[in-house]
Amino acid sequence: MSREAANSAPEFERSVLPNGLTVLSEHMPGVRSVSFGAWVRAASVHEPSERMGVSHLLEHMVFKGTERRSAKQIALELEALGGSLDAYTSREHTVFQARVLDEHLPQAADVIADILFRPVLRSRDLALERKVVLEEIAMVEDTPDDLVFELHNEVLWGSHPYGHSILGTRETVRHLGVRALKDLHGRAYHPPQLVLAAAGNVRHAALLEVLEGTGWSEAPRGQVELLTAPEPSADAPKVRHVDREGTQTHVVLGTSALRYADPRRYALVMLSMLLGGGMSSRLFQRVREELGLAYSVYTFQQFYVDTGMHGVYVATSPDTARAAYDVIREELEQVASAGLPDDEIAMGKSQLKGQMTLSLESVGARMYRAAAVELYGEPYRTLDETLALVDAVTSDDIRKVAREFFAPDKQTVLSLGPAPIV
Repeated sequence: MSREAANSAPEFERSVLPNGLTVLSEHMPGVRSVSFGAWVRAASVHEPSERMGVSHLLEHMVFKGTERRSAKQIALELEALGGSLDAYTSREHTVFQARVLDEHLPQAADVIADILFRPVLRSRDLALERKVVLEEIAMVEDTPDDLVFELHNEVLWGSHPYGHSILGTRETVRHLGVRALKDLHGRAYHPPQLVLAAAGNVRHAALLEVLEGTGWSEAPRGQVELLTAPEPSADAPKVRHVDREGTQTHVVLGTSALRYADPRRYALVMLSMLLGGGMSSRLFQRVREELGLAYSVYTFQQFYVDTGMHGVYVATSPDTARAAYDVIREELEQVASAGLPDDEIAMGKSQLKGQMTLSLESVGARMYRAAAVELYGEPYRTLDETLALVDAVTSDDIRKVAREFFAPDKQTVLSLGPAPIV
């Protein structure tokens, strides 16, 4: 079979079960594993400020025991088979995922169904797990290269829930009780609120059989109306400093940007990559290699349902923090005013296409791509179709994105260290 014919094979499929559960899968021949995940459409962006952290706390609590399994049984069941089970809470979704051998997919589906639909949510477990989350908050507070992003989010998004801490605060976590957890579980942990995705050595029909055999198709519909979040709104650009003793100053410059489904996303990702995405990037070469001002400097971006953000991070000595900041501003001003030359764009296309192709050899990455079809309203695209979108990015596309989102005066700046940089 030719490469073109193989790429055009209908490996991706989607179904909606009678109870409202959306199921997506992508078959990957030649592997012996399956990644299986469930996305709950409830997370920090849906939380009122007084319940900040409730989604994350509930994510922890469902692992403390179900009607059929103890916490230890949940931990052992897939690990004993050589697989893995984990979860995390993001701004917009709470995610539960497993990776197992293809023959163990029924066990993975059964465990995740159990913790999603049948957690016991006991007060005695909450008393212990609250301590664990408070330790997690303390760990972020003691890790400045994590804390600086939390502080930047607060300043960038102001009172909007995008500025909330996913973990919550010490005060909100201490006041969250079982009633708040059960209320969120009752509103959000139902099939119409879930997106289930699998990728690897699994066929869609076989996946549906596994779901039927492990209770997913029998789970009651519950609440159908999706949780909603306020319209995204970033505050006007600000420069803010937070005093903290230490041997480094940590700086984040960033602003709101594009939503996930915006076709300009590929231009923004390419520009961000060339500016600060690796050792060959402009910022790495200038800030670190030429001037020796920092060990760590890079760009980042996040894409949400209705908006997104991009930015630059640098960690440097307090004595050189202002110089590093000025150089970053110079590089931002350069791309915002002039865009990128054609030869650099050509290199960026090659680099980005290579990264995409290599990432999609992972069953986990394929699972995430499948879920994104439903979560962000993008059509499923083959790898060749996606690479064609990268090839279609023009110098004018880069110039427009750079002018709109990368100009230094549009960035909210947060510095964390012994002294202000501005």
